[in-house]
Amino acid sequence: MLKQFKNYIKQHHLFLPKDKLLLAVSGGVDSVVLCELCHQAAFDFAIAHCNFKLRGAESDRDEKFVRDLAAKYKVEIFVQQFDTNAEATKHKTSIEETARNLRYEWFNELIGNKQCAISNEVNETNCQLPIANWLLTAHHANDNIETVLINFFRGTGVKGFRGILPKVNKIIRPLLFAKRIDIETFATENNLAFVTDSTNAQNDYTRNYFRNELIPSIQKIFPKAEENILQNIERFTDVEVLYNQAIDLHKLKLCEVKSNEVHIAVLKLAKAKPLQTIVYEIVKDYGFSALQINDIVNLLQAESGKYIQSTTHRIIRNRKWLIISPKNTNEAVTILIEEGDANVQCAIGNLQFKKSTNLTIHHSPLTVSIDSAKIIFPLLLRKWKQGDYFYPLGMKHKKKLSRFFIDNKLSLLQKENTWVIESNKKIIWVVGMRIDDRFKITENTKQILEISFKSAD
Repeated sequence: MLKQFKNYIKQHHLFLPKDKLLLAVSGGVDSVVLCELCHQAAFDFAIAHCNFKLRGAESDRDEKFVRDLAAKYKVEIFVQQFDTNAEATKHKTSIEETARNLRYEWFNELIGNKQCAISNEVNETNCQLPIANWLLTAHHANDNIETVLINFFRGTGVKGFRGILPKVNKIIRPLLFAKRIDIETFATENNLAFVTDSTNAQNDYTRNYFRNELIPSIQKIFPKAEENILQNIERFTDVEVLYNQAIDLHKLKLCEVKSNEVHIAVLKLAKAKPLQTIVYEIVKDYGFSALQINDIVNLLQAESGKYIQSTTHRIIRNRKWLIISPKNTNEAVTILIEEGDANVQCAIGNLQFKKSTNLTIHHSPLTVSIDSAKIIFPLLLRKWKQGDYFYPLGMKHKKKLSRFFIDNKLSLLQKENTWVIESNKKIIWVVGMRIDDRFKITENTKQILEISFKSAD
């Protein structure tokens, strides 16, 4: 197995023999075998162990075992304890997800370029980071099989079918060539002691269910299921390369990046094939799931102002465009304003909205009154663009904003920082300057929408 280990590292250009390695070690058979292989290969390594405090005395037993393992190999060890249950409650995430996030956040600190104090470190002093060139984890072939199956049932793109990569940034998985039985055999042949996590036999966690129940059931019908899945993983790794090349060409044709937004021409996107797959690949990095794709595609036929949102972004139909915009309004340059929104923050300042039956006409350009009956929500707050026009208050003819700016002697900087609010494709206010005559208060007005603007400056 040592020869296979070295060959796999060399074949995939994972690291150089002289590099300093940090091994993520739980104390289980997989990570213990990883330690022994690195020792036999004479690699320079240290050990990092996470105590998630989830199994009481058993968690502390594992920590002591890993400390003893580091002493056996005479290598440096770093240990971090986490209150995982408290973190899961705080962030409203599952125990599995929480533990993974905590683990990799800490690992990334250790191999990053920061200075930190490592709690429970052997020498109990601050460490200058990074302490290693690479982080090695003990993921193996069966982990890869489980990952692919979980991705398949959870819903995934092509990326999910190629499973775990041997190297991503500074994280390396050098045991992906080995199946669990190979690792256990190596441990037996080398008289390696290890600890067993009692929860591995329980099916409370998704991965355990796949490992203990689903895959063994499939093997009763397809005895070579694991081998076939591993072969498919190799094929899908190549397929992903070709797939990404095609997707990148579509993105280049369809997407226009403006500031921190993505603008997509509706007519161009509607002609793209296969439409749903292309849409998914465009929006997935903005928090949108595969289950939302039909709703996003429906935006192609929707009215201006309709939108779909994820936890971080909105996709807004604005005239002939779909705009992917951050939900954080301080970052966005296209912001939806729903009826009832009282306060909206944007890059240039703060807007306050209030409905009233007090038909007051304000003389300050920073506070305006609009006839509520003439407004259709949601409103759209955005930067002005070439071609925009409105009917300036007091005029019966439309005027392009570019001409309005010239007439009012705006500087280049003032033009660049001008935003507008529109309702149903019509500009109702050039923010801080003038409202549109079509939305002014008249003798028939019953209720107004008062909008006040306070500049960030």
